[in-house]
Amino acid sequence: MEGEDGASAPSTPVTPGTPGAPLFGGFRPERNNNHGRKSSLLKNCKCFGVEAWNLEEGSLPPVSCALPPPPVSLARKVGAEFIGTFILIFAGTATAIVNQKTQGSETLLGLAASTGLAVMIVILSTGHISGAHLNPAVTISFAALKCFPWKNVPVYIGAQVMASICAAFVLKAVFHPIMGGGVTVPSGSYAQAFALEFIITFNLMFVVTAVATDTRAVGELAGIAVGATVMLNILIAGESTGASMNPVRTLGPAIAANNYKAIWVYLTAPILGALAGAGVYSVVKLPDEDTTNAIEKPLSANSFRMEERQ
Repeated sequence: MEGEDGASAPSTPVTPGTPGAPLFGGFRPERNNNHGRKSSLLKNCKCFGVEAWNLEEGSLPPVSCALPPPPVSLARKVGAEFIGTFILIFAGTATAIVNQKTQGSETLLGLAASTGLAVMIVILSTGHISGAHLNPAVTISFAALKCFPWKNVPVYIGAQVMASICAAFVLKAVFHPIMGGGVTVPSGSYAQAFALEFIITFNLMFVVTAVATDTRAVGELAGIAVGATVMLNILIAGESTGASMNPVRTLGPAIAANNYKAIWVYLTAPILGALAGAGVYSVVKLPDEDTTNAIEKPLSANSFRMEERQ
């Protein structure tokens, strides 16, 4: 990934259909003349492969041509991350405010469905642009897995924090003075809140890592899988902690409502839980096919010296 003005690669591993995976190839034709365009097209064809001919059966081999993904500038990624985080914070916080304003008519199930649907639609709409992290804990975990460059972590987190603050103050202006309903605060002890936030964020990041980094996962269902996990976590911990799972989900509304109760829990537990979830999935996931094939492949004739040492 290059600087802000330059083009860069996708922000998460290239798994088709997953958040951050490219939908198209990155082909930029030259515009000098017709000859230049033709040579550029052939040069940018990554694989124009033909399988081995089967002369005995007389069947023709399949021919395929795949173009590299188009580069996405860091500015576009940050913009998509800002908009996606704004939508998520606005939807989740607004539902909580309306639930308080209407004396609980939304119910916990409605709160869970609202936030889960927001996560799902944002991943499906912006995942191919920015990776749809929407969460500093997710960004830090991807960087720890070496799936995202550390140099872009501050920019992503800055966009997420600004989006959260903007969404919170817009809600405060619209629903004032019912802003207090959108703040996530623990209803029990701080220890219980920390444990719940750690566990539910662990669950979330375990699923996110699976659908975003493992080629064997059904990447096309990434938005549904992550949204359903968010819904489940809110049903588990919504009554006790508000089920933040996201430092900026708590930070923006806390600033707008000037309510910083147990803010340290919501800033630390999700990050630690996300790192644990990403690490555990990396340990239990199946090995890559290339590694497996290399292990199972018999040694070639010119590697006899290795056999002798063994």
